[in-house]
Amino acid sequence: MTAPLAGVKVVDLATLFAGPLAAAFLGDFGADVVKVEHPAKPDPARGHGPAKDGVGLWWKVLGRNKRTVTLNLSSPDGAELLRRLLADADVLVENFRPGTLERWGLGPAELHAVNPRLVIARISGFGQVGPYARRPGFGTLAEAMSGFAAATGEPDGPPTLPPFGLADSVAALATAYAVMLALRSRDAGGAGQVVDLAIIEPIMAMLGPQITWYDQIGYVQPRLGNRSNNNAPRNTYRCADGRWVAVSTSAQSIAERVLRLVGRPELVDEPWFATGAGRAAHADELDAAVGAWVAARGRDEVVAAFEEAQAAVAPVYDVRDIVADPQYAALGTVRTVPDEELGEVRMQNVPFRLSGTPGEIRHAGRRHGQDTDEVFGALGVGLDELAALRARGVI
Repeated sequence: MTAPLAGVKVVDLATLFAGPLAAAFLGDFGADVVKVEHPAKPDPARGHGPAKDGVGLWWKVLGRNKRTVTLNLSSPDGAELLRRLLADADVLVENFRPGTLERWGLGPAELHAVNPRLVIARISGFGQVGPYARRPGFGTLAEAMSGFAAATGEPDGPPTLPPFGLADSVAALATAYAVMLALRSRDAGGAGQVVDLAIIEPIMAMLGPQITWYDQIGYVQPRLGNRSNNNAPRNTYRCADGRWVAVSTSAQSIAERVLRLVGRPELVDEPWFATGAGRAAHADELDAAVGAWVAARGRDEVVAAFEEAQAAVAPVYDVRDIVADPQYAALGTVRTVPDEELGEVRMQNVPFRLSGTPGEIRHAGRRHGQDTDEVFGALGVGLDELAALRARGVI
């Protein structure tokens, strides 16, 4: 079975999250991903979060399916070696501040002179143009500026940021999608092109019609906590055993089943119950009814009763629940991956399944510069030259 991206060569110059994760998504489906890091300054993601025996665990996920090399791009010799590496590459992923690659003589014009078929994915906080283009940009800033934080949190609380790289992850998926479109265009008779992806934009696209609402009726999405202004009951509820469940009633029939289940069928007959907006306007009353019923029962009993009534419920999981859940086991969501440093490491699998050419995590993130000699040796760089480049701090 041939992987869908077998034969596609990706060079990953990016650091931290959005760019490297996009490259990892491509590697999951067979692309040969070469991760380039500075000889003395590895990708900071190697040091983010918890470690085991000095080995960064986040990197094992972010660096999966990649060969790792070291290269100082700011040196003339390093820039020249990158050009040689890109001469037969299909994709370059980078997230330097706009203007940095140009300063090193590695901008799109120079790289396309070397390889006209190259797709160059440029990820930055604010894009390659505009008044903010040269500002440092991170996912947190995108979560703030996109409208996400303003609409997240309790009504009387502050704007709320996620405790993980949400905007970066959304940007990574968007980048992988954009790269595939650019490759499709190129292979249909076009040429390589530049993908300009600003991290502030993909997360905004995920937030629904907020701009259209504002444009047409001046509506600004407020903070609602776990509630919705489109339907109710919709919230998280604490069970008798201290665990939590989430309930959704986006469909009218589900809302009716929930209220009958919790012993409040009379509410279904109220005129306001007939629409999602009407129910949302009476969220306090509906939450009190559902919350009291849930609070008198353990989580497993609540979930079983909802399932029997064909009402929509889910337990609120942490990672301990996820790795023990039979549905995730059936899907193969959690994958055990071989690793030279840790032996085996579990991580989330490729996020979807193809029936004919499924993706695969072949190995976890490798050591800093582990494949430098192999990758550059394949370009014709001999052992003596490799030693000289290493002595000068180029690799």
